[in-house]
Amino acid sequence: MDTAAPAAGFLTAHSSILTFLVVIVGFLAFNLVFWWVIRPSRYSEEKLTTYECGENPTGSAWIQFNIRFYVFALIFIVFDVEAVFLLPWAVVFKELGMLAFLEGLVFIAILVVALAYVWRKGDLEWVRAEDKGAAIR
Repeated sequence: MDTAAPAAGFLTAHSSILTFLVVIVGFLAFNLVFWWVIRPSRYSEEKLTTYECGENPTGSAWIQFNIRFYVFALIFIVFDVEAVFLLPWAVVFKELGMLAFLEGLVFIAILVVALAYVWRKGDLEWVRAEDKGAAIR
């Protein structure tokens, strides 16, 4: 029995992958060095400023955002992920049986409890009652 044949076959079969990776890394390195050599290096105040979609930056970047933006984003993500999980479950619903139906109901129940909690805390209101009172004063 020849024990070297499988190793040689493996290397031959995967040599194209290694060649591809070497060519890609070489191409990347060549382009990075090439463009580093030929680029102009004239720094100015305007080039070193923050670029904000073509607008001139005004004010400080260290401003406080209302936490409600992040709360709304997180709530959206939670219910978006819910839809991602429920759609495939609904498509194969009949083939899964009663256990999968009960698991789906438990999943929905957990999300309903989370929605009730967020609603009860008042995080679904854009302007809270205490914020209205503070604005009037």
